[in-house]
Amino acid sequence: MKTSWDNEKLTIGLEGRIDSGNAADVENEVNDAMKEKDPSALVLDAEGLEYISSAGLRIILRLRKKHPDLRIINVKSDVYEVLEMTGFTEMMTIEKAYRKVSIDGCEEIGRGANGSIFRIDKDNVVKVHKNPDALHEIQHEREVARLALILGIPTAISYDVVKVGDSYGSVYELLNAKSFSKILGTEPEKLDWCVDEYVEMLKRIHGTVVPEGKLPDMRETVISWAKFMQDYLPEKSAKKLLALVEAVPHDNHMIHGDYHTKNLELQDDEVLLIDMDTLAVGHPIFELGSMFNAYRGFFELDHDAIMDFQKFSYETAEKFWYKTLAKYLGTDDEKVIHSVEDKARIIGYTRLIRRSIRRGGLEDEFRKAEIDHWTKELIELLDRTDTLLFENDLEMTKENKDLDIEAVEENLKTVMAYVDENLEAVGCSMKSQMQIDIAVEEIFVNICKYAYHPEKGRAVVRVEVTGEPVQVKITFIDHGKPYDPLLKDDPDVTLSADEREIGGLGIFMVKQTMDAVEYQYKDGSNILTLVKNL
Repeated sequence: MKTSWDNEKLTIGLEGRIDSGNAADVENEVNDAMKEKDPSALVLDAEGLEYISSAGLRIILRLRKKHPDLRIINVKSDVYEVLEMTGFTEMMTIEKAYRKVSIDGCEEIGRGANGSIFRIDKDNVVKVHKNPDALHEIQHEREVARLALILGIPTAISYDVVKVGDSYGSVYELLNAKSFSKILGTEPEKLDWCVDEYVEMLKRIHGTVVPEGKLPDMRETVISWAKFMQDYLPEKSAKKLLALVEAVPHDNHMIHGDYHTKNLELQDDEVLLIDMDTLAVGHPIFELGSMFNAYRGFFELDHDAIMDFQKFSYETAEKFWYKTLAKYLGTDDEKVIHSVEDKARIIGYTRLIRRSIRRGGLEDEFRKAEIDHWTKELIELLDRTDTLLFENDLEMTKENKDLDIEAVEENLKTVMAYVDENLEAVGCSMKSQMQIDIAVEEIFVNICKYAYHPEKGRAVVRVEVTGEPVQVKITFIDHGKPYDPLLKDDPDVTLSADEREIGGLGIFMVKQTMDAVEYQYKDGSNILTLVKNL
């Protein structure tokens, strides 16, 4: 039996068999190991344990009474089966033994905030977590990756958990995939293609509404950064930073949180998003701040350092970042692009300063110079910035077909203008446009009044034109109270005004003027679609 102390934690290695013949001796050895001092934490390492009988289980029960936080780790399958069958897995933390994987000589193909991704063979990669107790992080990442896949974001799902050195890793199947960083570093002529695909995925992410409470709120995280900065900025700047962040509204749209070219993989002809543990919801400015850091912020005083991280030059990074921002915003107007970039820099510098200070940056000469540089830039930006919001707030999806907007009646004009613009583009007749406009107004106003009452929320309006003859579909999506307006009985229009019940006429008109009206409640969303043949 091997024992080891780590401060006040005692780890005892169990070996061979524990049965009625040797259980008393094993228990005496365990108790002898604790005679010197009483551990604050007790861990039984079962890596060498081949068999355990009821006599051995009774030892574990007695140990747990003395040490309620007892953990058993590295349990082989046969022993785990016994512990699970007898209910021990529900009483205490019991961790299975994990297959061991070596990353010696493996290519690093991705790096994120919580770990690095290595290719272990042509078909598989492993994400190695920095935290040696990363099992909870791994479980979280697997859950959010599944959520993203359900919501339509193409990503890889971990199919195995392994032991890598002193930490843990998640194994993914990525057949012959290569990162966008590698493409940019080895095929610079594909920069514009990478920008197009990168932005298309970004808009897909930002166009995805996540059911309430499923992901962390990035706004709350950034508020905590701004509060940390109160001790490291002049009072005026510190207060303004906090006020700017707090003024950003809550937003249930998905953001990746660590969106850079190492986390986008091209597998065959499909682009996949990886490293999903930073997935959150929030306003896109928070995403842009993180992106700025990945291409410029981290490397402003050491341009060569980006080659180690991204595998391409700082010049390429600057070009990629600017083209990405222009494509995302849908404009070549340098004034607009630089304005949004400045807002992103505020978020980016705030994160960098806090991160460096918390990692001892003030005690290192070069890192302190970085902190001073970022702080100077941040103060100047705060002096000339009055909001972190930007024109892209009425977000469009990757094909500019979805309008995401706050569901308030003041926005009806914007919704009508958006729908009419799409109808005019396909030569819709005045009669059909008028009928569609009436239906759109009825549905959108109903969402504004009832979906989130008494709170406010957002609505997505989607216009699709397909087919021969031409057919237009207009879809409304909200995440308010489940409600199917089609279940309401049609009013009896043969009755006089005095005899009719109030209400129901609006949706009746919609059903009468459209060729089809469809409703479904899916993934926490009300989805109502109007169909009109043109």
